[in-house]
Amino acid sequence: MKINPYLMFSGNCEAAFKFYQQCFGGKIVTMMTHREAPPTEHVPIEWHDKIMHACLDLGDRLLMGSDSPDEHFETPQGFYVQVSIESPEEAERIFHALAENGKVKMPIDQTFWSVRFGMLVDQFGTPWMINCEKVA
Repeated sequence: MKINPYLMFSGNCEAAFKFYQQCFGGKIVTMMTHREAPPTEHVPIEWHDKIMHACLDLGDRLLMGSDSPDEHFETPQGFYVQVSIESPEEAERIFHALAENGKVKMPIDQTFWSVRFGMLVDQFGTPWMINCEKVA
């Protein structure tokens, strides 16, 4: 079984996924707008260019998401997307990239369980934990 996060955005999914592609690498394999999905006659015209489904392929995992109409959008709370990174340098790089214009909740540093760990909420409102566990 694999669990892949599906993130909801308040109209800025395309910008978020382009940002995540820069931060994590990988490749955006899907970026479908409501205009591209049938039937468009049921979608308000102002939503035609909003993202119906996005998918970022990160190798062994997928990060997926879409835009949510204002009446259905809820600010993320009660969870973090946890990312395990093998190298401390890469953990720091990704943490600082995601923190750009976001809010650091716990600066990345060494902890008793990891060589690097940090928590933040990115500029799109997504909460992240970056973890680089100690080598056994």
